[in-house]
Amino acid sequence: MTIVTTTSNPTTHQADSRLETIQNQFNNANPVIATSEYAFKETDLVVINEEGVKAAAHYIEGRMEAESYTPRTWRTHPLHICPPEPYSPSHPKTRECLDWIFLISSLNFSFLSERDGQEGRYGVEWREGWNTTDKQNVVHTGYWSLVAAIDRALDEGVPFTDPSFYSSEIKCPDSLVGHIFRAATQCKEGIPLLKERIAILRENGSILCKRFGGSFQTLYEAFQRRYNGHGTALQLVKMVTETFPSFRDEITYKGRKVYLWKRAQILVAETWAAFFPPHPSHAHPLFPGPNGPAIHELTMFADYRVPQILHHLRMLTYPPQLLKLLHSHATLAPGCREEVSIRAASIIAVEKVRKEIEDIRAKKGKAEELQVSSVLIDFYLWDLAKDVEMGKSRIGDVATAEIVPPHRTRSIWY
Repeated sequence: MTIVTTTSNPTTHQADSRLETIQNQFNNANPVIATSEYAFKETDLVVINEEGVKAAAHYIEGRMEAESYTPRTWRTHPLHICPPEPYSPSHPKTRECLDWIFLISSLNFSFLSERDGQEGRYGVEWREGWNTTDKQNVVHTGYWSLVAAIDRALDEGVPFTDPSFYSSEIKCPDSLVGHIFRAATQCKEGIPLLKERIAILRENGSILCKRFGGSFQTLYEAFQRRYNGHGTALQLVKMVTETFPSFRDEITYKGRKVYLWKRAQILVAETWAAFFPPHPSHAHPLFPGPNGPAIHELTMFADYRVPQILHHLRMLTYPPQLLKLLHSHATLAPGCREEVSIRAASIIAVEKVRKEIEDIRAKKGKAEELQVSSVLIDFYLWDLAKDVEMGKSRIGDVATAEIVPPHRTRSIWY
């Protein structure tokens, strides 16, 4: 099991040196792509099915167009806290939304249940969403259990998204954190890795309070000062990884560093989507520079749910020995060959899908429309995977493989 350290934050000089090394090595490109390509080749296990990629690209592009799936879809999820429109940096809900996204992204990991296929998996009981008036509560599971628990705490008057609150063991003792993440009465398991989540709360909250005025909004403002108002999404991702140890989703595989950065990228991507303007031709309020957010520089977020749907869509092919492991529900150690291969192959496969969709849109004469990104593809595939899992949706019009269990790795990274 991976456990986050709670040592003091590196000095600014050390962090800047780390960032400079990454920038020099990858010429300011996203190191996730280059190092995932290395890991994919070195693990030599999962195979990317080029025909499956092409077929899936046509399917995904068609479904996203039919469903009008855009970054604005983020705002339609009933549990999401949305920022005010028009954008106002001084509006209290702007800070509230940014701090909510930061906390969610800090704790967005390890929702695999030990009771898959059985009753009693961890879930949180709360209403269906912020705008529902029905008093009938529902039980939220998986990732949505985290969101519902945090929303429920806010609804009960606990300022749980305030870094000055959750960083303090006096204001927010461990017992209160446990109560916030309390399971529904019928559940037979609690939230996984609670101690690790508490450690991250303390560390990340302390860093924000000591260095950034106690808010992710203030870190964002420091980021834009650093880049003279021209900062991009990737540059913000790099600043997050240099600042917070618990966002450094990195391993060394066969002597070479591999950057995966799932939660750091999703933090920035969720921020991008939450504040996405009503019309794509409008400038993004948080990334107003000449290149905008350059969101296409980010990759998909290599977790366990999206690889599962990539395999189902025949983009990824698993060898028999890996399928046997997955069907046995074996736990894969963080950094092992199987885990690294699945995550790296997923990143490269979605990059290939993105390029295919760009070609499809160009042939349709729609190249000037909203630029497709691996971020938006990931958002769509994750939503699709959850709908398929819950029986709300069935994939048609494209050949599929059997749905196999997701790979099981207990980790703070995803």
